Amino acid sequence: MDMIPNRLVDTTRDVVSRKIFHDREIYEMELDRIFRQKWLLVGHESQIPRVGDFFLSRMGEDQVILSRSKDGKPNVFLNTCRHKGMRICRYDEGNTKLFYCPYHAWSYDLNGDLKGVPEKENFPASFNRKDWGLIKVAKVASFRGTIWATWNPDAPDFETYLGDAKEGLWIGLGPWDGGDGEVEVYGGVQKWNIPCNWKFVSENSGGDPLHNISHQSTDMSKIGPREGIGRRDPFGELFLTATDNGHGLIFEKVPTDRPRDHYQMSKITSEYFEDCWRRRVDRLGERAGSPMVLANIFPNAGFHTQQPRVFLMAHPNGPQSCQAWRMFFVDKDAPQEAKDFLRRYYISYSGPGGMTEQDDMENWNYASEGSTVRGAQHAPFSYVADSGSYRDPYIPGDVSKWWMTERNNMAFYRAWSDAMGL
Repeated sequence: MDMIPNRLVDTTRDVVSRKIFHDREIYEMELDRIFRQKWLLVGHESQIPRVGDFFLSRMGEDQVILSRSKDGKPNVFLNTCRHKGMRICRYDEGNTKLFYCPYHAWSYDLNGDLKGVPEKENFPASFNRKDWGLIKVAKVASFRGTIWATWNPDAPDFETYLGDAKEGLWIGLGPWDGGDGEVEVYGGVQKWNIPCNWKFVSENSGGDPLHNISHQSTDMSKIGPREGIGRRDPFGELFLTATDNGHGLIFEKVPTDRPRDHYQMSKITSEYFEDCWRRRVDRLGERAGSPMVLANIFPNAGFHTQQPRVFLMAHPNGPQSCQAWRMFFVDKDAPQEAKDFLRRYYISYSGPGGMTEQDDMENWNYASEGSTVRGAQHAPFSYVADSGSYRDPYIPGDVSKWWMTERNNMAFYRAWSDAMGL
């Protein structure tokens, strides 16, 4: 029997060709058809709180500068001088009045406009500085503190792009008490390279509960989400929901009278989260017991919104390589002891030194390697686990009937196929 699918993503049989995880031509198409067309997460408002603040981010393989302009709005532009291409910013973050190219001294303001050109008298009269500003993205959007950008001038507005993911992400990115307070990125950004295709990281964030067997070590070391003494809220009943545009989310349902006291390692932290939980229930009622816990916004922006609370970005570096970024966030008004405790917990749970991330990296590495096996190129990967779906009054989107499913993963690849035209 010929197992080669008619398309690289065969939605009639829910199988995916191994080729999409290692082929150079497909990868180059992704950079143009996905990373140049879709909305991408570039940072958080708390990283650029003041005028002149900047943060170096990425969109696909391209390095971009996220800055706060004089009008208070965020700007996003390529980190490349219009003269000879030198990087005009070589610091990961900071504050400045001008971006200054060290190669030939062209300088740009916070809006990316060209301000200074040495020896300008030697330029022709036709040279107009307005024509030589930094290359800006087509659109920028802010959503509950997160900042997004796209190169596509015809992209839908960001909230339309979110679709059914909008409400869950809005609540998940807010303070733990369900109010209107602020959260902040805490402790900088962790960055490291993984020898795997970026899609394995993204599909994992969007809902792959079948891989939980990989993380038994976190439960044995008392930092996982099991009942009993530990440092993470135990999961309730889990529900996966997929959207038509490729976003995948996981929600949970827990009784609103269930105590949230699983921070015995820190009394202040435990008391703080207990107080937040009571206020959350008062504000949201039964909806407080159905929070979003995990998500991937297509293509590569992942989120943990329970503990640990993390932004996860999988930046493509090549067909078999990506750079993972992890930014942890906390309630801005949380007690300092709670913030410090959570920082220590976050880096032991997630990131390059975290127990779950080390499990995942090994899986992604060998899965990517497995996609290249010559003798298996005719045999696609299986995403057939699916028990059907229904609509839920508290959980938006297409909710899986049973949480041990690959429905979210297949929705991701269906969106990938549509974007790629393959």
